[in-house]
Amino acid sequence: MKYYAYKCDGNIAVDDTILVKDIPATAGSKILDGFKPLFSAEAVVRLENKGYKIAGKTNVGEFGLDLVGEFSHYGENDEELKGAAAELVKSGEVKAALGVDMNGSTRRAAAISGVDFLKPTYGTVSRYGVISCAASGEQLGVYADRAEGIKEIMDVIAGHDDKDGTSLRNDKYDYTLSGVKGKKVCLVKELFEKADATVQENINKAIDALKVNGAVVEEVSLDIFDTANVAWQILMTAETCNNVSRYDGVKFGYRASEYKNIDELYVNSRTEGFNFLTKAVILYGSDVLSKNRYKDCYDKSLKVRRVIADKFADIMKNYDAILTPACSKYSYKAYDIKEAFGKVFEESVFTAIANLIGTPALVTSGVQLLGKHFDESTLLGLGAVIERKGE
Repeated sequence: MKYYAYKCDGNIAVDDTILVKDIPATAGSKILDGFKPLFSAEAVVRLENKGYKIAGKTNVGEFGLDLVGEFSHYGENDEELKGAAAELVKSGEVKAALGVDMNGSTRRAAAISGVDFLKPTYGTVSRYGVISCAASGEQLGVYADRAEGIKEIMDVIAGHDDKDGTSLRNDKYDYTLSGVKGKKVCLVKELFEKADATVQENINKAIDALKVNGAVVEEVSLDIFDTANVAWQILMTAETCNNVSRYDGVKFGYRASEYKNIDELYVNSRTEGFNFLTKAVILYGSDVLSKNRYKDCYDKSLKVRRVIADKFADIMKNYDAILTPACSKYSYKAYDIKEAFGKVFEESVFTAIANLIGTPALVTSGVQLLGKHFDESTLLGLGAVIERKGE
């Protein structure tokens, strides 16, 4: 696999949906070929101001829409699919990496590679300088080899940014690794049963580690995850359809070489510039936004978002975290892109809820912990214990 899209010298990798000044930014798509940003993302600026150096841009699947990055226009896939940023962190080549979690690809990649990834609470890390697709749920997060590494980077990049309209007003957030004794964690029965034996075994090891350190783990039955996934896929495709409309071959990026008029310029540039999965997302998003479907699909999904958020809050009155798989298995084989839309939908049942309602999610040692808004410290504390295997 070709991990780096563009290599520099440094200790922090940045995925190719995040802008770094004067370094090409493509979001893994031919449609952005040749685009060089004039500024860096706010998170990158904050890291550089603290003395960190950019190691390079890592390959991502086109606009982060695939499973783990397999359909980058600029990457080369092995038979066994892995995420570029996650593998670089695993190898120790970089201290940490920044990634944008829009539909769970970052968390799946972290689980497969056995590293940590934190999708923080929506609005706590600036999205300024992110190539946006689904602005209401995507969030810039951090890969590292341990929970302590996540904390180190989050302490630098989190906090209010006037340049980002979705940025919350808090200047500082708490990323202390809290103790786990007495913490209550629930294991979601339905999601556990969707995972294969290897993932289930890993979750059982995580449960043992938590119990050894005094946490209480209970199995519960929850029916909100499938519904949350459907709602998020509708909202995500609709927002992506709208956001990628700016890529038309006129102002920047790829332009078709043959066209007779402005309409052909748009059509040919987008036909040649987008891959099959992105086109499928655009078509689906167009459909749910259409006059005949808007009320039944898009508008209803917005209402479902509120219902799911309320139900999640009710659950979290009794628990400190929810334990689930991050993916159904740790091994994905190369496959035809025409199967991607369905495959991503199936796997997103584990991850979509955190994007839909903006809650934090931590993947560590191949398992996922979901938490309350702004309670990353609890997730990091639980994650640190799981990493130590209860020692």
